[in-house]
Amino acid sequence: MNKLFLTTCAALFAFSLSAQPPMAATDITAADVQAFVKSLPRDSTNDRPIRIVDVGGYKVGIYAVFRPSGSTGAAVAHETKITEVYEIMEGAGTLVTGGTIVDAKEQKGTAMGFANLSGPRIEGGTSRRVSKGDIIIIPGHVPHWWSHLEGDVTYLIVRPDPDGVLGLK
Repeated sequence: MNKLFLTTCAALFAFSLSAQPPMAATDITAADVQAFVKSLPRDSTNDRPIRIVDVGGYKVGIYAVFRPSGSTGAAVAHETKITEVYEIMEGAGTLVTGGTIVDAKEQKGTAMGFANLSGPRIEGGTSRRVSKGDIIIIPGHVPHWWSHLEGDVTYLIVRPDPDGVLGLK
């Protein structure tokens, strides 16, 4: 190929990249988070988006979860590449990750846009007590389950979404 052509193409490509304005940052204040968490119903487990942002080629979702005492729920493994990063805001309990979901059944058409495997419990996983301030990173496809709650638990979930399946809100 012609050197001048290659040099011109490289310069145009570099110019087009530099000509694109940078994306704006998204702010979610502590007051916004607290108000959102306070608005969640208290009679069942709620996992709802505070904000989902398109960050240029993929999405990042920020969710709040309120899990009332006694609602440990099913063991689940999300059939997706989306990783979940939990930050415990209030409460404590035992979170089990890894292992095998007992009597796993596939759930299609979930509100998140991907299928789940779910069952009543996990065998052979790692159990850990989590409490306020703890952060847990759960890659996609990894089984996880709240086996015990010491009271109500509130936590944030950050979900980086490389496939862009999360709905924007």
